Amino acid sequence: MNILEKTDFKNLGEKYVGKVRDVYSQKDKVVLISTDRYSAFDRNLALIPCKGQVLTQVSRFWFENTKDIVKNHVIDYPDPNVIVGKKCKVLPVEVVPRAYITGVTGTSLWTLYQKGERNFGDFVLPNGMRKNQKLDKVVLTPTTKREEHDRPLSTKEIIEGGFMTKEQWEKVKDVSLKLFKRGQEIALQKGLILVDCKYEFGLDENDEVILVDEIHTPDSSRYWQAKTYEGRIKKGMEPENFDKEFLRLWFKENCDPYKDKVMPKAPVEMIEELSRRYIQIFEQITGTAFKVETGDIEKRIKNNLKKYQI
Repeated sequence: MNILEKTDFKNLGEKYVGKVRDVYSQKDKVVLISTDRYSAFDRNLALIPCKGQVLTQVSRFWFENTKDIVKNHVIDYPDPNVIVGKKCKVLPVEVVPRAYITGVTGTSLWTLYQKGERNFGDFVLPNGMRKNQKLDKVVLTPTTKREEHDRPLSTKEIIEGGFMTKEQWEKVKDVSLKLFKRGQEIALQKGLILVDCKYEFGLDENDEVILVDEIHTPDSSRYWQAKTYEGRIKKGMEPENFDKEFLRLWFKENCDPYKDKVMPKAPVEMIEELSRRYIQIFEQITGTAFKVETGDIEKRIKNNLKKYQI
């Protein structure tokens, strides 16, 4: 199966390489190309067939199903791996709505809660909560963006720190809750629980708040299977989820991913399984069959982006 590791287009604008996307910046637009890179530990670990295509097409599904709530940056979908977006001033805060107390990272609600934290700035959680329990209401946990390590922010810190004006933050907050509510409703129709996710926003040429980057993809959101959630929680089990963690754990067990210069190659069967899971979550979310694009992906993208050459 063909894969897309990277792109190198000379005439699409200034290039920025992210963890997963190659971004080409032009005067009034950006070309976002999703590759098949799989990242963790601040480095690329493997290439997962179809991953980039899934991320782009899932974002497309959600952008189209939420554009009545807030404008988004999308200008065009010229290729299965590509979004052409409006260039805007990106706001320096990631907004993370959460409906459940869960997670394993240092900034996750459950990790902080286990350490004794109850006051999270804009909300307070009661004692006696259990992992993966539903919260009484959806909470927003904003964090800094583009700092070396994301750190939590409260409303007070966002406004006093100059990250956003009070009016901008009120708008972003309102839109985030509405987007998440829509996401939860549609996900549930597909048999999924949208547990948490992240949103990024920007200001367009009129200083209007718009949604940018991606939305409700399996990389930026946590999904659980709805039909098994209650039963598994009652048995003290973890919810049935879209799990890409198994490959990250394999690397952790087989090397030191922070220090080793050369990484071992991930087992082929694990690569194939993760690709299958990405395709499965695409099909469950969108309700459509996934079309595997064959042939030279980079050549196809180059051809589809001819009109955006500068």
